[in-house]
Amino acid sequence: MTDQVEELIKEIAAKHGIAVSRDDPILILQTINARLMQDSAKAQQAMLDQYKEELEALALRWGNDAKTKAERILNVSLAASKDAAAKLMQEGAKEAAASVRGEIDVALRRVAGPVRDARRISALNVAASCITCIAAAIALWAAVH
Repeated sequence: MTDQVEELIKEIAAKHGIAVSRDDPILILQTINARLMQDSAKAQQAMLDQYKEELEALALRWGNDAKTKAERILNVSLAASKDAAAKLMQEGAKEAAASVRGEIDVALRRVAGPVRDARRISALNVAASCITCIAAAIALWAAVH
């Protein structure tokens, strides 16, 4: 503080050409002004610190809110993608079943003709066997009588 007073006395002398002593009332004003400036600076620093704390609290709250909303959005997106995947899998399964059914139908149509022919042949074989049995029975009856 003494250095400030000495510097002030020198500055007044240099600028205004007036010699001021240490007990001059103008220096009392300078001391009061310096004290008010210090008190004001401390008060402003305290307000800035409080404002900084409030901003940090707001930033933290906003960050948490953003994180919560992002998690909600992510969960909704995940659920939607699971539903979409399930629908696609179901459609794929239906298409695969239809394709397999179509191939089985084609294979059955290919086999149906030979199966009909085999049935006819087996029916003819049964008829021929019956006729052979009847002929054998007639021959046996004729040989016995």
